[in-house]
Amino acid sequence: MKIKEGFILKDIAGESIVVPVGENLVDFGAIIVLNETGVFLWNLLQEENDEAGLLQAILSEYDIDEQAATEDINSFLASLKENKLLNDAHAD
Repeated sequence: MKIKEGFILKDIAGESIVVPVGENLVDFGAIIVLNETGVFLWNLLQEENDEAGLLQAILSEYDIDEQAATEDINSFLASLKENKLLNDAHAD
């Protein structure tokens, strides 16, 4: 899975905000603000990655237990999918 083309992360007034570009400007009606962990995961998803890779990266970067990290990753991925920001080879 990977972030879809046409979305970038911008620092606006100290907030990390997902911004649509190109054709996505018309269709995207949400404002998504990411925290530090969200930015970390977003950056990992600029390249093809899977949940196991995300989990290992989070565990290496942050002092967090595996269960909490897994829950955070699942919540983040669900938000990306809900807002159609993720290319997922396994999605229908």
